[in-house]
Amino acid sequence: MPIRVNLDMMLVRRKVKSRELAAAVGITEANLSLLKSGKVKGVRFATLDAICQFLECQPGDILEYLPEEDS
Repeated sequence: MPIRVNLDMMLVRRKVKSRELAAAVGITEANLSLLKSGKVKGVRFATLDAICQFLECQPGDILEYLPEEDS
Protein backbone atom coordinates (compact mmCIF):
# COMPACT_ATOMS: atom_id res chain seq x y z
CA MET A 1 0.00 0.00 0.00
CA PRO A 2 1.46 3.37 -0.94
CA ILE A 3 0.31 5.08 2.31
CA ARG A 4 2.55 4.67 5.36
CA VAL A 5 1.27 5.47 8.86
CA ASN A 6 3.95 7.15 10.98
CA LEU A 7 1.86 7.42 14.14
CA ASP A 8 4.39 5.49 16.25
CA MET A 9 7.09 8.00 15.37
CA MET A 10 4.83 10.91 16.31
CA LEU A 11 3.96 9.29 19.65
CA VAL A 12 7.67 8.97 20.45
CA ARG A 13 8.32 12.58 19.46
CA ARG A 14 5.50 13.82 21.69
CA LYS A 15 6.34 11.36 24.50
CA VAL A 16 2.76 10.06 24.54
CA LYS A 17 1.69 6.49 25.22
CA SER A 18 -0.79 4.72 22.95
CA ARG A 19 -3.17 4.25 25.88
CA GLU A 20 -3.17 8.00 26.55
CA LEU A 21 -3.86 8.86 22.91
CA ALA A 22 -6.63 6.27 22.59
CA ALA A 23 -8.38 7.65 25.68
CA ALA A 24 -8.05 11.25 24.49
CA VAL A 25 -9.31 10.47 20.99
CA GLY A 26 -12.10 8.17 22.11
CA ILE A 27 -11.07 4.98 20.32
CA THR A 28 -10.05 1.61 21.69
CA GLU A 29 -6.41 0.69 22.11
CA ALA A 30 -7.03 -2.22 19.73
CA ASN A 31 -8.26 0.14 16.99
CA LEU A 32 -5.36 2.49 17.61
CA SER A 33 -2.97 -0.46 17.30
CA LEU A 34 -4.53 -1.39 13.95
CA LEU A 35 -4.18 2.20 12.77
CA LYS A 36 -0.53 2.36 13.86
CA SER A 37 0.27 -0.85 12.01
CA GLY A 38 -1.43 0.37 8.82
CA LYS A 39 -3.86 -2.56 8.83
CA VAL A 40 -6.92 -0.34 8.36
CA LYS A 41 -8.54 0.52 5.05
CA GLY A 42 -9.49 4.01 6.16
CA VAL A 43 -9.66 6.50 8.98
CA ARG A 44 -12.47 8.94 9.73
CA PHE A 45 -11.62 12.60 9.40
CA ALA A 46 -13.03 13.14 12.91
CA THR A 47 -10.55 10.60 14.29
CA LEU A 48 -7.67 12.10 12.32
CA ASP A 49 -8.70 15.56 13.53
CA ALA A 50 -8.76 14.43 17.17
CA ILE A 51 -5.34 12.76 16.83
CA CYS A 52 -3.83 15.86 15.23
CA GLN A 53 -5.34 18.13 17.89
CA PHE A 54 -4.01 16.00 20.73
CA LEU A 55 -0.54 15.54 19.24
CA GLU A 56 -0.42 19.12 17.90
CA CYS A 57 0.59 17.99 14.44
CA GLN A 58 -0.58 17.95 10.83
CA PRO A 59 -2.09 14.93 9.02
CA GLY A 60 1.06 14.83 6.88
CA ASP A 61 3.10 14.21 10.02
CA ILE A 62 1.15 10.97 10.50
CA LEU A 63 0.41 9.83 6.94
CA GLU A 64 3.00 9.56 4.17
CA TYR A 65 2.42 8.77 0.51
CA LEU A 66 4.97 6.44 -1.04
CA PRO A 67 4.40 5.98 -4.77
CA GLU A 68 4.75 2.43 -5.98
CA GLU A 69 7.69 1.88 -8.29
CA ASP A 70 6.97 0.41 -11.71
CA SER A 71 8.31 -3.11 -12.10
